[in-house]
Amino acid sequence: MSHPDSTGSKQRSAHEETIAARLQKSDDGAPQKALKAKHRQTEKRGSNPIIVLLSILLLAGALTYLVGAGQFERDGNLVVPGSYQSLEKDNSLTNLFRFRDDPEVAQPVSLVQLALAIPQGLERGANLIFMVLIIGGMFGILTKAGAVHAGLERLLGAVRGNVYVLVPSLMFVFAAGSTFLGLASEYLLVIPLMVEMARRLGMSRLMGLAILTIPVKAGFLASVTNPVALTVAQPLVDVPVFSGISMRLVAFFVFTIVGIIFMMVMIKREGFDPNAEIEFDTSRLSLRHAAMLVVLCLGIALLVYASTSWGWRNQQLTAYYIGLAVVLASISGLGASGAADAFVEGMRKILLAAILIGVAFAIAVTLQNGQIMDTVIFRLTGLVGEDNQLLAVQGMFVSQLMLDFMIPSTSGQAAVSMPILGPIGQLVGLTPNTTVLAFLFGNGIGTIFTPTSGTLLAYLATAQVPWSTWARFVMPLVGIYIVCCVVLLSIAVLVGY
Repeated sequence: MSHPDSTGSKQRSAHEETIAARLQKSDDGAPQKALKAKHRQTEKRGSNPIIVLLSILLLAGALTYLVGAGQFERDGNLVVPGSYQSLEKDNSLTNLFRFRDDPEVAQPVSLVQLALAIPQGLERGANLIFMVLIIGGMFGILTKAGAVHAGLERLLGAVRGNVYVLVPSLMFVFAAGSTFLGLASEYLLVIPLMVEMARRLGMSRLMGLAILTIPVKAGFLASVTNPVALTVAQPLVDVPVFSGISMRLVAFFVFTIVGIIFMMVMIKREGFDPNAEIEFDTSRLSLRHAAMLVVLCLGIALLVYASTSWGWRNQQLTAYYIGLAVVLASISGLGASGAADAFVEGMRKILLAAILIGVAFAIAVTLQNGQIMDTVIFRLTGLVGEDNQLLAVQGMFVSQLMLDFMIPSTSGQAAVSMPILGPIGQLVGLTPNTTVLAFLFGNGIGTIFTPTSGTLLAYLATAQVPWSTWARFVMPLVGIYIVCCVVLLSIAVLVGY
């Protein structure tokens, strides 16, 4: 790694002094002080997310005593329709203190199993956990070197801090990447940039997170050509992958425009620093900062290509992030020890993500150990009516929305539910693509707020925003999206989509 040269050090010092002076200047006004106090209060609201998830884990454990055991036959990961069977189970509370399990008998989870579910969840989510930590370390290097601050300074200067131009443009780009390419965890790389951009505009972390998360979820709701969802769901109902684009394209524009409008209303309600419009540096970047930002942009471009064309998943992505961090460290001028310290500091800031993701996976482990997962799936699919197409499609939507709490994985939920919903849709006269649309909408709505979603928890941990704060913020939009889904599904039935 190269050592910092004197010119680079002077440039960084001058730049940091400039930023500090501007922040001090903005602090002098009473409106800015009130705005920052409001943001701090917003970010501190809400219960600790670990408490929220542990409460849900305890609820999942209790359900194994209240819900009967059952199972479907499976062909690989796919459920065989009509194969559900109830299992006898001793639901007495004496099982709480059971130390040994009988694999041949259905049993509710014991306290020992409940405790073991957390390390089992950490193991199941290990790939995602380590990827999040590596990304945090990489951005620690970028932040310590000053590249993030310098790059955002020029970006905001180019639009003169105009959030009404910048935010809708960014949101549309994020939504397009999600709906056409299936990008989700890949955007973890961008969250620190959005959070810092929001801070420079005088907004809270929550708003920075929302600028990215809302369009990503809107894109997943529509999934125009999202390979993550469609390559699993559509073959299970015997239709070509990516067929039926027209209705999903309409849904994409509806969800994205509604999300942008909601975001702009919330930004106006929360407020931002009006002086930000004229307070940005538009001079040329230093060579070192420019090089780091070019490497980051090229890295993101290659990441998108590799994810979609080469099928990279969490393990390959984590290795890629490690290599990208090494390249950025060598350019940063921090020296070997300085870059390593910055990397560790960046990881430390989002260490909470590891526990959150692990506990989220532990909930699914608990439901499976108590053998009630298939029972819940069977009962939820019973919500689907067989006498009326409009009621049936809404029943499919509701069943998927509720199922997402237990199976937050899009491909996993498709593998479990589509073999059941497909035949039901045929019986009632729904087209296969309408059945797929109901699945996409139900799955997509759940991923916006469900506390068992590993990807959402990773987003929240990276942005350092509590889940309860996010849920309160986004629930009005969730309600609007549900209404949009009901209307769009009804139109799909009426036009024979």
